[in-house]
Amino acid sequence: MTRTYNIVDADAHVNPPPTFWADYLPAKFKDRAPVVEAGDDADYIVFEGSRKKMNISGALAGTKDENWKVEGKLSDTARGGYEASVRLKEMDLDGMDASIIFGGGPLGSKDPEMFLASFEAYNRYLADFCSADPKRLFGIGYLPMHDVPDAIRMLRDAHRLGLRGVNIPAFPFTLGGATGRSDMPAGMMLAMKGDPDSARQYDNPEFYPFWEAAIELGMPITIHLGGRTVRMQHDRFITDLVMSKFSMAEPIAILVTNGVFQRYPDLRFVSVESGVGWMPFMADYMDKTWGRHRHWTKSPLNNPPSFYMDQCVYGSFIHDSVGIATRHLPGGKNIMWSSDYPHSESTYPKSKEMIAKLFDGVPESEKQDIICNRAKKLFNVG
Repeated sequence: MTRTYNIVDADAHVNPPPTFWADYLPAKFKDRAPVVEAGDDADYIVFEGSRKKMNISGALAGTKDENWKVEGKLSDTARGGYEASVRLKEMDLDGMDASIIFGGGPLGSKDPEMFLASFEAYNRYLADFCSADPKRLFGIGYLPMHDVPDAIRMLRDAHRLGLRGVNIPAFPFTLGGATGRSDMPAGMMLAMKGDPDSARQYDNPEFYPFWEAAIELGMPITIHLGGRTVRMQHDRFITDLVMSKFSMAEPIAILVTNGVFQRYPDLRFVSVESGVGWMPFMADYMDKTWGRHRHWTKSPLNNPPSFYMDQCVYGSFIHDSVGIATRHLPGGKNIMWSSDYPHSESTYPKSKEMIAKLFDGVPESEKQDIICNRAKKLFNVG
């Protein structure tokens, strides 16, 4: 039967319990996988010589604000983050016809080989999770981008698994000290942020074969709230969260101004969970500075930067009224709504009420493009 889609959530998440690694890592790593130990105040993750309280801050959708906490037990978290049958029921409750599912991984191991293997392990887990309903759950794999040929191989594997796109670090990184932390969030943050100071950036010709493979396979490339590490500290969390949005402009600007999108007009590049209100400002500012400085900088662009943003760059938001108000401006035309389930900013279980409030006065056809049609087409939903 043909399914009707009215809302496609452009960014939701799984939060698999750390015990899943033992089931999905290659056999030689299974006995080194994380173990969960129960405690009185929290569950503890035992891994590579450390024993740390489980961070559950990204898995508490539906929790009252005053009850939010950083550490706790798996039983405190939203079951829909790791049980697909529960997630589908929650989607029904929240009015979501389909969800684009992000992660979940990789594993912050000190062993580079285990760290890399965890990307593929996570992608297999996500494909299995989404198989519970392939018409409603659409996964986005994770790639490390440490080595272009390996990244292309993993990209093709993700495509074969039925995943609808891949997430890459906001900046490339080189294996080594970057994997040196043993806590669980380290692997995820490296997978999202990478190394902003790396000499290898995505405009380098070494990455051209990767962009070409993504276009060949019809796989959108996403970056995900990764330009800055968000520290789970009382006096840093909100500041870091703000800057994690704005810092996503840097990898996009690198690709725009150095001609990658001009070279590859069919490449689709998505900034996820980063808001979109800043994107029209970015496009306008780049246009003005490009107009003044393009000659002495020997800009390769044939058109203003905003042309390439409108051609190739998409963004997702949760409750960005500024982004909706500027949706007609250059840089802001490819925006998509998301619930961010089950993270701290999530609209679950009142997403439909949030949509009604956000889109009050917006023509229905434009609203449908933002809450459904754009994500449906981009991620090949259906």
